[in-house]
Amino acid sequence: MTKGTINVSVENIFPLIKKFLYSDHEIFLRELVSNATDATLKLKHLTNIGEAKVEYGSPKIEIKVDKDNKKIHVIDQGLGMTTEEVQKYINEVAFSGAEEFIDKYKDKVDDPGIIGHFGLGFYSAFMVAEKVEIITKSYKDEPAAHWICDGSPNFTIEPSDKTERGTEIILHIAEDSTEFLEDSRIRTLLLKYNKFMPIPIKFGTKEETLPLPEDAKKDAKPEKVRVDNIINNPNPAWTKQPTDLKDEDYKSFYRELYPMQFEEPLFNIHLNVDYPFNLTGILYFPKMTNDLNIQKDKIQLYQNQVFVTDNVEGIVPEFLTMLRGVIDSPDIPLNVSRSYLQADSSVKKIASYITRKVADKLKSLFTENREDFEKKWNDIKVVIEYGMLSEEKFFEKAEAFALYPTVDGSYFTYEELFNKIKAKQTDKDDKLVILYASNTDAQHSYIEAAKDKGYEVLLLDSPIVSHLMQKLETSKENVSFARVDADHIDNLIKKDDTKISKLSDEEKATLDELLKETIPSEKFMVQLEPMDSNAAPFIITQPEFMRRMKEMQATGSGMFGMGNMPEMYNLVVNTNSALVGEILNTKTKKKQERLISQSLDLARLSQGLLKGKELSDFIKRSYEMIK
Repeated sequence: MTKGTINVSVENIFPLIKKFLYSDHEIFLRELVSNATDATLKLKHLTNIGEAKVEYGSPKIEIKVDKDNKKIHVIDQGLGMTTEEVQKYINEVAFSGAEEFIDKYKDKVDDPGIIGHFGLGFYSAFMVAEKVEIITKSYKDEPAAHWICDGSPNFTIEPSDKTERGTEIILHIAEDSTEFLEDSRIRTLLLKYNKFMPIPIKFGTKEETLPLPEDAKKDAKPEKVRVDNIINNPNPAWTKQPTDLKDEDYKSFYRELYPMQFEEPLFNIHLNVDYPFNLTGILYFPKMTNDLNIQKDKIQLYQNQVFVTDNVEGIVPEFLTMLRGVIDSPDIPLNVSRSYLQADSSVKKIASYITRKVADKLKSLFTENREDFEKKWNDIKVVIEYGMLSEEKFFEKAEAFALYPTVDGSYFTYEELFNKIKAKQTDKDDKLVILYASNTDAQHSYIEAAKDKGYEVLLLDSPIVSHLMQKLETSKENVSFARVDADHIDNLIKKDDTKISKLSDEEKATLDELLKETIPSEKFMVQLEPMDSNAAPFIITQPEFMRRMKEMQATGSGMFGMGNMPEMYNLVVNTNSALVGEILNTKTKKKQERLISQSLDLARLSQGLLKGKELSDFIKRSYEMIK
């Protein structure tokens, strides 16, 4: 038997490891299963190249929980270790950076990357165990070894009677970690971290019913047998070539990733690159809502099929974090911190590649089946618009597939829209005015007024559309967006032909004074405008700039303080309306005020601004007027 001291000068290394990763101490199982997987895959490689003269077979990794004796066993059938290799890889290499670890990180107890940075993966076992044993037999023709360490720098190595190739790690679980002796807890961890490991992982057994043979008797009962419970899928869809997968394979994998998600994804993007970095994966576009927050953190990040995190900000561009699926790259450390991701150049290249790949996929979907793409637009527009705002390269590529729907159900690219409306919707200053609505019901009368002029009206109703319009106005020359209720239609697109008012200057001054006496100035800014005689006498509008800035403020941008400003509206009074002429010519002040109040309330009603007592008063007044 050999005794010794692990090559570390600070005796409290084990307690410090435990303290260091205490919030993440469940990762011990991930680390041990990852080591077992590495040992198995290395043996496969050695047998393939003829260096290992053994039968590879069909190895698996087994996890066993011995609750009564407070032990967890992690058993593999990989290449194993000789006594000398145990000395080298467990006692020396793993602790080669121990002193630096102590000095550099003793005051930083929240860094989850420390284990991976210092090669201490195996020693994460001491986060949950008071004693750890290794029983290992190399594929080489050498005796097995039994290593024991009780959580201090002291260890023993003695011969073992193990005859089968591979390694067994035995964890003697500490009193403060007995939660890991529950089968349900271990199962949860295996499904979280090791669900797609490339080597089958056995955790207990399960009962299966054998199919009856074709010649079985009618009253024959199927036989039930106990079989290994393999908890993982060693060959997930993303590890296969796209040519080997059908649509149903992608949908089936989506259901495997998200068993509680009942809606099918709209489409998927298969990632596969081996230069200048390695990356595979599958991203899915789910049906989106207008809530930008609840969709996030659904993409799972893996390193060689080992789960790392589902917080992929920094690897995946932010606008794509609303997608779902898997990204797997060996170039990303297994234990990774956000600061590392933000600084690493290869991670930035990965983000750039994913952006380009998504843009190319969207363009191909649009080109190959535009009708289907248009049907899906409402379910994917938030992601695309978010990308156009946040990623300049995506904005440039989106020119080819970003759609602008109209209130009549037509869809245009920006170039198509520009060519369609430039003749009619260019104002006297040679600026193209793109009209839009955000709610076809609430803005119906304004939409109709615009359509009567032969103008096209877009339907833009996503929560970030104000930001997108601002972006387009700054990137396109002589273009502005205006919501149809931002002013009366002749003011939204001003032409050279200015309408003449039927009222004299003196009559307009009298009308203006009368309106100001009746209409609350803190809510409405009154403006007299000559319009078509058949246009509405009173029109309520909200200035585009003020409303848009308030909307941008509500979604995290815009001018400071705009979001808290009270709502202000313009009241446009049509001086060519017969009703306005009647108000002016009515002899009694009481009747004038009544007509003004009624006309104002009708305008407010059309905007959904009439509520509560004011709505009740309006209804009562309307009945009295038609008696």
